[in-house]
Amino acid sequence: MKKKFTESGIFSVISNKFVIASLLFLTWIIFFDENSIVAHVESKQQLHDLIQQKEYYKARITSDKQKLEDLSQGKEELEKFAREQYYMSKPGEDVFIVVEEEK
Repeated sequence: MKKKFTESGIFSVISNKFVIASLLFLTWIIFFDENSIVAHVESKQQLHDLIQQKEYYKARITSDKQKLEDLSQGKEELEKFAREQYYMSKPGEDVFIVVEEEK
């Protein structure tokens, strides 16, 4: 008899129109609304990714400014950069490229 009372008590709570309306409202807010919790979590993840990209590009800008400053110092620095990055050489010079094998 006690089991029937609990089942009927749960059924009466679940069938209550206020409980049903509240559950529908919560479901709508959590999953389907424009400002849902799911959208909020996705936006937070996207913000985190954008902050990481911002830090990466700030560091990249700083290193590029340093390279530009180094290249602007004179012809020797420009030649050094061309030799290291593009394997260029002066007439009569030989360029040797050493490749290290990965283990």
